[in-house]
Amino acid sequence: MPHQPLHVAGVEVTPLCDAVGPMGEAIRRPLAEMFPGADLPEEPWILHFHCYLLRDHAGRLTLVDTGIGGTDSPASSWAPVPGSLAGELAAAGVAPADVGTVILTHLHSDHASGAVADGRPVFENARYVLQDAELEAAGGAMLHQVIDVIKGQLQVVDGDAEVAPGVRVHLTPGHTPGHQIVRLGDLAMTGDLVLHPAQLADPAVRYVYDDDQERAAATRAEVLAGLRAERALLATAHFEEPFVRL
Repeated sequence: MPHQPLHVAGVEVTPLCDAVGPMGEAIRRPLAEMFPGADLPEEPWILHFHCYLLRDHAGRLTLVDTGIGGTDSPASSWAPVPGSLAGELAAAGVAPADVGTVILTHLHSDHASGAVADGRPVFENARYVLQDAELEAAGGAMLHQVIDVIKGQLQVVDGDAEVAPGVRVHLTPGHTPGHQIVRLGDLAMTGDLVLHPAQLADPAVRYVYDDDQERAAATRAEVLAGLRAERALLATAHFEEPFVRL
């Protein structure tokens, strides 16, 4: 657990580093192709895969994203597996059964595959919060290996909602149809709203793997403008350092 927790609005927020590494050959491209229009060096993109643990004053635990999962994960064709989320949680003094709420920012395999292991929900006592638009679009391995396993524990929301005391989700479509960010006080856990620091400098920089690049760029510009006006703190999924102050 190399990253230290912060306290935001009375809640301890701990970044959990699930993995570090480049994309696998199945989807790897030069950075200039990944982020067209950005002036980026010709070097491998090393991703940091962050999840976030929230512990409130009453001891209630909320987990934002579940990482890339085990060696049989849907992410195994391109992401470093196995993920180390279980060890990161243990280092924070948390067992999977202690987690009461899991928020999935979206159903890409590096954010949601760790919800399941050996065909069973990892967080057996948790509600899994997901946007309705994301559930409607689910298919392939993520539907069959993840959603079908946790469907009895799903809390499906439509748009903005408070899902734990002081914790809200906000629909931010584009990267996926039902992508959502998570707000706690002045902290925004951004999932894949922003993937590379180049997109903070210019939100119009697109990402080749956004489902809808035009909509993602528009959403990113709108959301970041609002967060900048607040001087918000970002908790990112793939930056080297998890926290960025706008």
